[in-house]
Amino acid sequence: MEKMLEKLCGAYGVSGAEDNACEAALGLLKQYAPDAHADKFGCVTGFIGDRNNGKPTVMLEAHIDEIGFIVTYIDDDGFIRVGNCGGTDRRLYAAQTVTIHTESGNIRGVICTLPPHVASDSSKTMKTEDTAIDAGFTSREEAGKFIHAGDRITIDNSLAKLCDTRVTAKALDDRAGVAAVLHALELVQGKELPYNIEVLFASQEEVGSRGAVIAAFNSSADIALATDVSFAYTPDDKKQDCGTMGKGAMIGISPVLDKEITAELKKLAEDRKIPCQYEVMGSSTGTDADNISVSHGGIRTGLISIPIKYMHTPVEVADTEDIKAVGRLMAAFITGGESDV
Repeated sequence: MEKMLEKLCGAYGVSGAEDNACEAALGLLKQYAPDAHADKFGCVTGFIGDRNNGKPTVMLEAHIDEIGFIVTYIDDDGFIRVGNCGGTDRRLYAAQTVTIHTESGNIRGVICTLPPHVASDSSKTMKTEDTAIDAGFTSREEAGKFIHAGDRITIDNSLAKLCDTRVTAKALDDRAGVAAVLHALELVQGKELPYNIEVLFASQEEVGSRGAVIAAFNSSADIALATDVSFAYTPDDKKQDCGTMGKGAMIGISPVLDKEITAELKKLAEDRKIPCQYEVMGSSTGTDADNISVSHGGIRTGLISIPIKYMHTPVEVADTEDIKAVGRLMAAFITGGESDV
């Protein structure tokens, strides 16, 4: 699991430019779905089974994109100005190292910050429009030879192991979900299943679930199990509003989710002794599940989330046992609950 997360999180794939992340996920998915491919919208899809066997199809879904920045322009002094791609946390901008992903290769830079000795108010949060990146250039002409408007930028951080089964990395939202789907496929590989399986690693979730809308419309799925990350408890939050890291899969309960699928997920978790907890939402879920459920005449959808800490930062933290629990629950569902996984 750690090696898989290292590969997935190490790839870059800011919304609308997911190519590198797609390549990493596609290489892993092809072990189970040899015909898997990436489409022109940046989604990775694969099919396991026979489209003509009369069996219903279950979609297993996670999103592949990550938050980051987009180059908006280069000023006269060679500093690179940026905008958001997704919900980046402005509190974390200052003094971070970044990678600018250009057509000619990756270029390193740092987000500019005033030293506290000269800052008039060092507690002030930097605005996105005031953010500048220093990649060592001294003029617009020099920087413009390599960097162009529209290039995507990620804050640097590679996967690191914490205590026990905890890991930290950028893009665990939602490469952890991708890993959970792949884990489920590993658990059911070679088994006779009552369902066909359609896999979707969707693009552009962080900018409005655009990939999921397109792919679900084109899908032949009867049922969907989406997975994303959700909030794990940290000392500055309220316990009743969060999941607990290490206590397993978070089964979503929401008006937009299919109540029968939700009930089945609860029962499977209890019968198979798969660690789980519940996430109750009074309206929509804020995930791709919302759009999948109303696509193509409606797809009955369930949601299983992974508790993570420090969402939308470069230091997201997850427990690999929680990721495995989500994969186990998906596997239990697609085996019809008749096979121990």
